[in-house]
Amino acid sequence: MAKTIVEDNIDILIAGAGLGGTGSAFEARYWGKDKNIVIAEKANIDRSGAVAQGLYAINCYMGTRFGENNPEDHVRYARIDLMGMVREDLLFDMARHVDSTVHQFEEWGLPIMRDPKSGSYLREGRWQIMIHGESYKPIVAEAAKKSADKVFNRICVTHLLMDDSKENRVAGAVGFNVRTGDYHVFKSKTVIVGAGGASNIFRPRSVGEGAGRVWYAPWSSGSAYGLMIGAGAKMTQMENRIVLARFKDGYGPVGAYFLHLKTYTQNCNGEEYESKWFPGLQKMVGKEYLDPEASHLTHRPIPTCLRNHALINEINAGRGPIHMVTMEAFQDPHLEEIGWHNFLGMTVGQAVLWAATDVNPKYENPELTTSEPYVMGSHATGSGAWCSGPEDVSPDEYFWGYNRMTTVEGLFGAGDAVGGTPHAFSSGSFTEGRLAAKAACKYIDDGKAEGISISQEQIDRRKAEIFKPMEHYKVFRNEIVAGDVNPNYINPRQGLDRLQKLMDEYAGGATVNYMTNDKLLHIGLKKLKLLEEDLEKVAAKDIHELLRAWELKHRHLASESVVQHTLFRKETRWPGYYYRGDALKLDDENWHVLTVSRRDPKTGEYTMEKAPCYHIVGDDEQSASEKDEQPASAEEGQPSSAEIA
Repeated sequence: MAKTIVEDNIDILIAGAGLGGTGSAFEARYWGKDKNIVIAEKANIDRSGAVAQGLYAINCYMGTRFGENNPEDHVRYARIDLMGMVREDLLFDMARHVDSTVHQFEEWGLPIMRDPKSGSYLREGRWQIMIHGESYKPIVAEAAKKSADKVFNRICVTHLLMDDSKENRVAGAVGFNVRTGDYHVFKSKTVIVGAGGASNIFRPRSVGEGAGRVWYAPWSSGSAYGLMIGAGAKMTQMENRIVLARFKDGYGPVGAYFLHLKTYTQNCNGEEYESKWFPGLQKMVGKEYLDPEASHLTHRPIPTCLRNHALINEINAGRGPIHMVTMEAFQDPHLEEIGWHNFLGMTVGQAVLWAATDVNPKYENPELTTSEPYVMGSHATGSGAWCSGPEDVSPDEYFWGYNRMTTVEGLFGAGDAVGGTPHAFSSGSFTEGRLAAKAACKYIDDGKAEGISISQEQIDRRKAEIFKPMEHYKVFRNEIVAGDVNPNYINPRQGLDRLQKLMDEYAGGATVNYMTNDKLLHIGLKKLKLLEEDLEKVAAKDIHELLRAWELKHRHLASESVVQHTLFRKETRWPGYYYRGDALKLDDENWHVLTVSRRDPKTGEYTMEKAPCYHIVGDDEQSASEKDEQPASAEEGQPSSAEIA
């Protein structure tokens, strides 16, 4: 039987140690010098999260001290890219503090490239600065390890514990060690969820032995959502999945190629194709969101999803494949070197694939494709929990006491866990962790966590639930009829295949050209409910399969939320990410709103509602030199925890 490890008197439990979790630990120590801070990470903090393999750029940096951008500029950019649907208070809050985070990274030893003429950071695009980032995560992890009282690696957190003395208040979390099987019980006054978004809930384009070659981290199993949905937290924008245009099969990123190498795309006939699809798109979404004549204005780029729409339709018209024109740029030895370094610093698999398939981008323009959908809150999408914003910026409806706190008391989010904050990326996720940690410390100091009680019954019940797949396997393992077929259970791989197939076909995956409708979504919900019943009989033959079983359960909860939200929003808000075939136009009159859901933890029933989408930042752009609302400390370039005031 698994050994129980009880950690008493924890003040702040951080679930997940990616950039959001590490930022939480670092900031919690500054504001909570007397507090007990514990990190629980599914992998190893030194190489976990979406930044595990490295990055070649930090994609969110204002550059206010160099007179480049203001937080308001970033809000406008994210707002137009997300077709109007963002939490501007949360975005502004992150953007006004993110520069101090980046300066801190450099102080810790992260090599950031600089422009030799101006001395400012070398830009890849308006918001991106270039780094030598192979060791990005170990550098950031070191600060978190020094800040936390304990770091538990290899712990899969499966459930949040709830306070038995007060309804809707968090009391900690439980999970198990993925190597030893030990049962971990973390009793905590607050919990900050910094776990990842959801990859592999839709059927990937790569199958068989290549199934792990997806764009977003394959180990990101939607736990940020599974944990919070299971606890009854309200979620927002879960319909806002993302589809990426990437180099085919290796999923190598294209941003550095477009922005720094000045490459461009063309169809199989060598033609520019995007503009031919814009007139029809304008009829779908309106000129406000798509004005090619204004696309040269840096604050009004053509939204990412609409560029996807052009690529998808060009291929459907029979003019694929789409090529990235690299042959011109790669004639310059310096640009050729940057092109390869871009992959070697963060997506080694793409470089290996090109070498293995005899593709030399200097002499052959490589193919692009669109990925299967992913659900996340920190890239160019805004899925996640419905969280309180900062008191000084947020409208009344967006503020309920503590920044980044969900609708469950004492439960905070960062990174993928927070809804409505796209284009945060790595630096923004770390910054959100800092903001959440400061608020969590204040929550404790205000006495809001007093009197928490956790019954032994709840702890024992969760223990039995966690290890049930292994017990189920032991009972029925001798009734296998052929291979892995057993009339009494399914294994995690079978369950994942089933989930991916139904999400792909009914919720708008790649094989149906991202198309869905009311009828398909209702069928999808029915199949998800049947799968939920069968997941009660999922079997795990060892600890590794137990991990896969709980990753599957979290993916299932995330998937159900995606389908519910997609069904609720009766319009096509993001053409190129997904399409509602029965509501193909964007409908600002009825749907210029944020979607919010809550799943009842006891019944599993969903409640859906609309929330107002407030625009607190005006449309007129001013340069940083004209308008300065960044905290003075960030301007002075002396980053420290105290900068978040």
